[in-house]
Amino acid sequence: MLDDTNDDLTAEPEEDLAADAVLDEDPIEEDEEPELDPEVAARRRAALAQVRKFGDPVLKTRARPVDRFDDALRSEITRMGELMIDALGVGLAATQVGVLHRVLVYRVQQQSPVLALVNPEIEWSGGETETMEEGCLSLPAVLVDVERAVHVRVRGSDAYGEPILIEASGLEARVIQHEMDHLDGVLILDRTSRDQRKEAMRALREAQAAA
Repeated sequence: MLDDTNDDLTAEPEEDLAADAVLDEDPIEEDEEPELDPEVAARRRAALAQVRKFGDPVLKTRARPVDRFDDALRSEITRMGELMIDALGVGLAATQVGVLHRVLVYRVQQQSPVLALVNPEIEWSGGETETMEEGCLSLPAVLVDVERAVHVRVRGSDAYGEPILIEASGLEARVIQHEMDHLDGVLILDRTSRDQRKEAMRALREAQAAA
């Protein structure tokens, strides 16, 4: 969806899915922003409408490694960053917008620059873990407990193919792990308890019925 020049890497959208998730991509945050400015709310709705929702097969598809670091890739990354910001999110994976590239963007502080990771790999994760609620733009109305490593070291490339090594902790580590799961076709429903998964499916059905 973000790279119309690569049709073989762009999945077709599935019909009859909820058009507006209430959580930003990796919002690991509240599911609604109270009293949003009307202009901000309109941009958010427009951005969320471009995010693939639960049931779309692209969300369960493993993304392919990027082997060309060209202007098309950089345009894709820029577009993803803009969508993430407009959706009030903290992270976004390429598969969530229908593009099967191993690319993610994230920004855990509102005033920080958007960071992009291409072909990310977790080089090391610490033994300490923490369980926290996570939400996802692709699963509207869902919050579930997910256990993640508190500290990770991630290797990848930037938009120009230059190597990057990121040592992340806390929320940054959680967001990166969440987005990398998307690139492997793994959703937060796959990482929570059976009971929470049942509740989440009920919430998803209700959200889709109300859309």
